[in-house]
Amino acid sequence: MPTTALGRLAGDLTNRLVAALTRAGLSVWGSRVLAVRGRSSGEWRTTPVNLLTHQGERYLVAPRGHTQWVRNIRVSGGGELRLGRRAEPFRVAELADAEKPAVLRAYLRRWKFEVGVFFDGIGPDASDAELLRIAPGYPVFRVLDR
Repeated sequence: MPTTALGRLAGDLTNRLVAALTRAGLSVWGSRVLAVRGRSSGEWRTTPVNLLTHQGERYLVAPRGHTQWVRNIRVSGGGELRLGRRAEPFRVAELADAEKPAVLRAYLRRWKFEVGVFFDGIGPDASDAELLRIAPGYPVFRVLDR
């Protein structure tokens, strides 16, 4: 199912609600506020994210693709994960496309209801080949300790 304007609007509204709750200190299914320094300005930029724990590792997946936070985190190498007043500094390691299918599957299994519109009909039951085919469009970062 292609992404629709209505689907994107619903996603934007969901993001705003989740961000407000997360800023207040209430995690919604693992939500955090990601804070990353702007690659040009150096100023903190924030966006709500879903922090995935999969096989003992933590990951950030960019369901909307190569967004500004993705570009910023590639330059900065890390940032902060915020929940209420708590801020956890971290570093990242970006996954190669070949490493993404299992992580994308786990992410979709957990949050398809929220982000499925951005995956154009691909869901957690997709084959490894399908997930590998779409992997270049969805950056994935392993969260590392500072």
